[in-house]
Amino acid sequence: MKITLTYNLKKDEEGRPADFCSEYDAPETIDAIKGALETKGHNVALLEVTSTNLLSYFKKHSVDFVFNIAEGTRSSCRESEIPALLSLLNIPHTGSSHLSLALAMNKATTKKILKYENIPTPEFQLFQKGTEALKTGLKFPLIVKPNCEGSSKGICKSSMVGNENELYAQIRRVIDEYRCEALVEEFIDGKEVTVGILENGKITILPILEIDFSSCKKSGEFFYSWRMKEFQGNSDLGLTPTFYCPARLDNNTKKEIEALAVRAHRALGCRDISRTDIRLNHDGKPYVLEVNPLPGLDPIESIFPKMARAAGLDYPDLIEAILLNASERRIAS
Repeated sequence: MKITLTYNLKKDEEGRPADFCSEYDAPETIDAIKGALETKGHNVALLEVTSTNLLSYFKKHSVDFVFNIAEGTRSSCRESEIPALLSLLNIPHTGSSHLSLALAMNKATTKKILKYENIPTPEFQLFQKGTEALKTGLKFPLIVKPNCEGSSKGICKSSMVGNENELYAQIRRVIDEYRCEALVEEFIDGKEVTVGILENGKITILPILEIDFSSCKKSGEFFYSWRMKEFQGNSDLGLTPTFYCPARLDNNTKKEIEALAVRAHRALGCRDISRTDIRLNHDGKPYVLEVNPLPGLDPIESIFPKMARAAGLDYPDLIEAILLNASERRIAS
């Protein structure tokens, strides 16, 4: 099959925040996916996504299928840009539709959908101006996040706040630096797990992965901040989470978490692949934090390939499974 791999390349941009390009992929990830597809016998062309080259590329080149890992350009719905264009051009692609990607990119909208589906998620409030009164009933500690960012952009040690002065300082920081609304939600102080799903007509749930932050006392960061993701394993900074896959869960809790992840995957209309982040409170009740229909595929650092390996899928088989899921869905439709 003739495959075009669409991606955004991670690079430093002068004058931008340090985490500006953290959603984008390193050359090693792009090479790994290309190599995996070629190992399976596919002919792969690379297309780095910019705001100016897409239409001209697809007009000039015959493309059987697109393997999409592109984050898009600058819009608040940027992850949906490439799938929307491919849908317009009737070019099949891996992954979720532009609608699902746009919904998932907006954390508050995702949480509204989860609440409508009676899927537990932390209580929250969206701040657009930064001057709104705090909603009655929201309990400290709270955590402040950019509403339309991924890869933990804008999330740092000080994002977790214990009083209103700290809260409004963080809300202003997010609105000013990231030029989007600030999502404020109750912090669930318990075990963090993540659930990977592969879908090919039926749901395949990968082994649940637990992220243990108890060894990160030096950093003072006990959640997935941007630094935790970017400098993971750095003992000098204390950014040394421990991963357990499968997670240390009793069988009933495992089944409950798996069921929630499947419900969240379906609520947002995800296809082929998704990763759902969940925290358990001190009573063991799970809360869905967010759903990622476009999880990272770095063969070494990313969580989804870790879960796939625990399920016995090596990296080329994982990449091929994503492609086959999408191609079989295309044939079925």
